[in-house]
Amino acid sequence: MMNLGKTRLAAIVGATLMAGGLMGGVAMAYQSHMFAARNALYAARSQLQVSRMNKGGHRVAALQAVNAAIRQVDLGIRVGR
Repeated sequence: MMNLGKTRLAAIVGATLMAGGLMGGVAMAYQSHMFAARNALYAARSQLQVSRMNKGGHRVAALQAVNAAIRQVDLGIRVGR
């Protein structure tokens, strides 16, 4: 994974969460934690995708887990509507 400082990573995640909140509209107010979780997962996936090293297969496994988590959150959002 790229060596991002904690502050920079927090800024990226925060900006992603804010952008998701602005686009979420009314639904965001209703399921704010689910949308925030999904946006955090998108940020995590982005960081894993730009990483150059595979770390013995763990980066790929983490990408698969994040993608599975995004699918589960999407399902939860649909059920909650």
